[in-house]
Order: sequence, then structure tokens, then C-alpha cells
Amino acid sequence: MSEPARIYNQTHAPRPYVSGRRRTSVYITWSYPAEANRNPAELDNRFSTMTEVRRVTWPAYEVPRFSDPLQFQQGIAGSLELFFWAWVPFQNLVGEVTGFPVPVFQRIDQAGFALPLDERVLSDTDTLFIFGLDHNVTGQTPSDAEIEALRTWLKREGTCLVIGPHHDVGATDDPQQRAMEYAHHGDALVPRQQRFGQYALALLRALDIPVENRFALRPAVKAGTGNKVVPFSYDREADTKGWLKGVESLNFHTHMPHYALTRDDGTARVLARQPIDLSRPHPFTQAGETEFNIVVWAPPAGARAGDVLVCDSTLFSTLFGADESLERFWKNLVTA
Repeated sequence: MSEPARIYNQTHAPRPYVSGRRRTSVYITWSYPAEANRNPAELDNRFSTMTEVRRVTWPAYEVPRFSDPLQFQQGIAGSLELFFWAWVPFQNLVGEVTGFPVPVFQRIDQAGFALPLDERVLSDTDTLFIFGLDHNVTGQTPSDAEIEALRTWLKREGTCLVIGPHHDVGATDDPQQRAMEYAHHGDALVPRQQRFGQYALALLRALDIPVENRFALRPAVKAGTGNKVVPFSYDREADTKGWLKGVESLNFHTHMPHYALTRDDGTARVLARQPIDLSRPHPFTQAGETEFNIVVWAPPAGARAGDVLVCDSTLFSTLFGADESLERFWKNLVTA
């Protein structure tokens, strides 16, 4: 069966409000040109080129669709396109559940069109996913107007923000610690320093949600499975809204951020902690930690009527697979 026709380069058509059906949108915080145009000669703080992806994962992408330079981009832009490709199952499932298409907005897209976080994104959205995939070196920072637009949106009853600054690898000048972190996660495509999340972190601070992304930790997997993560530790009492109801585990990704609470005053609740692969040393585990925070929830508070959940964008990607448990999490987020 042939693939459906793909659409690109068109204006978003706002979705009407329909009682009982949530309108879901994705906002990617990167500047696509800033990421794609990074110098491949720079070792750190950039995405891989498609050629590097093919070399490391050989022979996974050796079909012409990905390996032929007449069909697929071989630079950094090629690896960025893999992100979009891997989000399609999430978009399709949410579209089936809600009855609405799921638009994917970019802060600055392939064609250089800038779209700050404003009413064009927010006015027809009930559940907003902000994927914090901007490298810090690209300088993405929300303006005061964007922050105010998001605050205003969250005053609306029933809104839900799912936000996740990506991992923070090698946040040190010590090359030995960088080497340890690299050996821990074991992904040859991740450089010794890869710092993400400036835009999303600024939003979390503006919303007074005390969460920061730290490190890039490798989840423990079930023996003999290779990529089936062990179930997370679930705080059922804290999850009064059932965000993780019926969810046993999330998907495997070799470098997941720890969402550290910068203060413990009840503003944010840790709903799930993921066991770490302890066979690979890391400064975090050497300090005695065996799990990391993978899902954090900030319930409505003060003028904020909407919920805020902090979890990584890789939980919505199928590059490393998906199963019924993960899909249940997706459904919970767009139906709660």
C-alpha cells in the first residue's frame, strides 16, 4: 500500500471548539536553520548529520529513501527530518482519539518563517506540547510577549501544557566527567557536550515551576529484551488526575534528562521515577541515586488554571519503538 500524500508549506487552519474534544498542538522550540546550519566540524552542541546516523546505525538507513542523496538530505537537516518522521505515530493516534489533526509548529521553520509562541499557536489549542529541542548555543529565548501569552492561555480552564527541555550532557569543564557521561549513555551520536533547553527552561522559570533538566541518563532495561525498559516507580497518591493511569512503562531512549526539583514546596509533584542502568557509572549514580525523575506534574495554582506536566519529547517519538503502555500515556494526556 502506498503512503498517503504529504502536505507542507501551507497556512494552519484553526480548529473550532467542540465540547469534549481536545485540540492538541506541538511547538518545537528550535530554529531549524540554526540547527541545520551548524558546522559539522564542531564536535559538540549539534545534532548529527544523516551521514553520521547511517554510519553509526548501519545498515538501518541504507535503503535508498535515506541513503540516496537525490532522495534524502545527508547533512544535519536529514537527521532533523527523522524527528518529524518519528512523531507521526503520535500525531496519528492523537488525531484518532480527538478527531482533530495535530499541527507541528516550529519557532523558526525550514523556510525561515518565524513563529513566536502567540495566539496563532494558542487560540485553538487545549493541550500544548512544547518540545525543548533547541541547543543552547543557538540562543532561543522567549520574549516577554511570549511568556505573557502562555500565562494568559494557562488561565483558561482545562488547558494542559506538556513541556520538556531535552537532556543536558557534559555541563562541566572536566573532560573526565564528560567521558564518563558519554560512556554511561552509550550513544555514539551524542557528543561529549550537548546542552539543550534554554527556551523551555525560561518558560518554566517564568511560570514559577521549579524544574530543571540535568544529565542524560540511560534507563534500566529488562534482562534479555535489549530495549524494554523496566517499569517506573509510580506515586499513585500524587497522581490525583490519573495522568499515568494504566501506564506501566515508557519507551527506551539511551539519554533521558533527570527533571530535578529546585525546591520542594508542593508546587510540582514527581509522578514517576525511572530506574537507571547501574552497570554504567555516572556522577549521578555515584552520588547514590538509582532512579531519575521522568514525569513531573504542576497542578493548577493561583491564577494558573491549567495543568503543567514536564516530560521529555522522546516519550512521543517512535525512533526507539512504542508499545501499548506508551500509547496509553499519550491517550491519557489528551483526554484527561
